[in-house]
Amino acid sequence: MDQTTNQQKAKTAGLEDTMTRGGAVARAVQTLVDGAEKLNLKYSAVGNPPVFPTDDFPWAREVEAEWHLIRAELDQILVRKGELPAFHEISSEVRSISSDQNWKTFFLCGYGIKSEAAIAQCPQTWRILQKVPGLKSAMFSIFEPGKHLPPHRGPYNGVLRFHLGLIVPDEPEKIGIRIDRETRHWREGEALIFDDAYEHEAWNHSDAVRVVLFVDFEKPTRFPASLANKAVLNLAMFTPFIREGYKAHKAWEKLFYGEGRRHR
Repeated sequence: MDQTTNQQKAKTAGLEDTMTRGGAVARAVQTLVDGAEKLNLKYSAVGNPPVFPTDDFPWAREVEAEWHLIRAELDQILVRKGELPAFHEISSEVRSISSDQNWKTFFLCGYGIKSEAAIAQCPQTWRILQKVPGLKSAMFSIFEPGKHLPPHRGPYNGVLRFHLGLIVPDEPEKIGIRIDRETRHWREGEALIFDDAYEHEAWNHSDAVRVVLFVDFEKPTRFPASLANKAVLNLAMFTPFIREGYKAHKAWEKLFYGEGRRHR
């Protein structure tokens, strides 16, 4: 047997070993996630409804009280709305439900990763976001006219979603979100809190833009779910789609803020 053949066999064995170990790690992580999800349901401190009363989370009213400050910073961002990225350009995870330019985003933070440039541009928004216990991600979510997200579910039930209406055309018959069997309508300055692990879909069939502050926060749970949930959420920043999203966003930032500096 020649040296080339031996090298090829060694390389193949090494690849198989890597794939085996990678598969074992993936299975271990999935086992952790599955176990944590069961605990989150059993030990939830707030129940498990599709949509939550806002007053179940007192901090939400504090955020609502300062919504005009967030809206003012959003208005400055929207001056350059055409340069904002489509959500699927930043997060490959959403490509199965959105692949057009009609869902744009302005990212502030996500699972341990922050956009320092975006935070510097929105200091009041960032200050207000510190009122959210267990903040995991935050961004402005922009639906262009005609956007419709098809039914889908979030990947993990250990977070809850908070929407704060910032720009909402007064056409509830054309703009809304369905969570499980409940259809809700955003209102400017009002919070909507729901569990995105339930099937949900959202639409803007009006002729105007709709924008909400989009936040994920850690679901309040009791021990032992609280420990398992934190472990899963802390692992999230090491997943490929978070790391890929970070790289994509950094590349976009260079274009957006570099262009902005040249305009000053």
